[in-house]
Amino acid sequence: MANSKSAQKRIRVIEKKTAINSNRKSQLKTAVKRFEEAVEAGNVEAAREKLNTAKKIIDKTAAKGTIHKNNAARKKSKLDKLFNDLTA
Repeated sequence: MANSKSAQKRIRVIEKKTAINSNRKSQLKTAVKRFEEAVEAGNVEAAREKLNTAKKIIDKTAAKGTIHKNNAARKKSKLDKLFNDLTA
């Protein structure tokens, strides 16, 4: 257990940030999973809509610092490749 007041506060702040970050990551994973399901179903319109949603969430997550910007770029590139393979 932390002894000083400042250390106790840091623990509280870290717990809040951890909860927020895990929520954001969960939203990101869900959006990606829904896009991949639309691709597997072969539904181009649904996949296009889910792709835009997933990219938006990825960008927001990277902007908030939960994931690194290069990680976000890699994820978006992977999704674009899946969509391009579907439409080709």
